[in-house]
Amino acid sequence: MELNDRLERVARVLDQNKAERIERFNLENSDYMVSGVVVASALADRHLLALVEHLKTELKPLGEEFLHIDASDEWAALDLGDILVHIMSSQARDRYNLEAFLDDFKKRKAAAV
Repeated sequence: MELNDRLERVARVLDQNKAERIERFNLENSDYMVSGVVVASALADRHLLALVEHLKTELKPLGEEFLHIDASDEWAALDLGDILVHIMSSQARDRYNLEAFLDDFKKRKAAAV
C-alpha cells in the first residue's frame, strides 16, 4: 500500500474517533528518519489513550505493525516503522509545534526536486 494511503488510513481512524487538528506529512526522499508523520490533538488525557487503543485495534488487522508506543498524559508517540504518529494535548502541541519542524523537511524535499 502506498504511503499516502497509509497516512490517510491513520488520519481516518483518528478523525472517526474525534481527534482534532489532524495533519499528515509525507516526508519520503527527505532527510527525516521516517517516511511519514501524522500529528493530531486529543480532547483530554483519557481521550489520548483511547485514540492509541483505537489505532491499534483498527490498524493491526490491516497489517500495520506497532514497533513501539510511548504514552503520557499529554503526548503519545506510535512507531509504525516508516510512520510516526503523534497524538498530543492541545497544550503540548502548541508548546512543541511539530508542524513547523516537519514543514522544514517538506520544504527541503520540494527544493531537492
